[in-house]
Amino acid sequence: MAVATPRKASLPTEYTSLLPNPLDEHDSTSPDESEDTSTGHPMLAELWLLFKRCVPVILAYTLQNSLQTASVLIVGRSSPENLAAAAFAFMFAACSGWLIALGGTTAIDTLASSSFTGSTNKHDLGILLQRGFVVLGLFYIPVAILWAFAEHIFLFLGQDPVLSRDSARFLLCLIPGGLGYIYFESMKKYLQAQGEFCL
Repeated sequence: MAVATPRKASLPTEYTSLLPNPLDEHDSTSPDESEDTSTGHPMLAELWLLFKRCVPVILAYTLQNSLQTASVLIVGRSSPENLAAAAFAFMFAACSGWLIALGGTTAIDTLASSSFTGSTNKHDLGILLQRGFVVLGLFYIPVAILWAFAEHIFLFLGQDPVLSRDSARFLLCLIPGGLGYIYFESMKKYLQAQGEFCL
């Protein structure tokens, strides 16, 4: 009586195929592959999986940038001066505040991904999120002070007094939204690290 010996798993090399052979019965299917393989061809199945996962991310980024787009469109219909003030204020906000939020949450993205996949304690991911809230919230305090006194800074830099006044008023209204933007970015990275892409 012949005893079946298990096949040795070969180590992957640079010549190993990234997509499994669909005819190989010994490969176990992962949960991602079992989502939808009705297309037949492995490359089409992979493209369909990527499409399903990227649509919610695209929608999230579209909604994220809709604040600036909608504000500029609405303000731009009132007068060219108001459009200039809104555009100038958003440019200053992006350079001084939004980039801090994006840079800080990129660190959360890196740490959260490695914590979720490599750590035995999954609660570390929540601790990273809480620390991100606190640290980025503390970094936002000087930004909020800078925005509150932006008119003086703009005048010091030689900007038009009317543009400086209107842009500073616009930035004053953006101060509460900046903290919400930081929390939104942190939560987005927290969910993406766990593979949660659905809206």
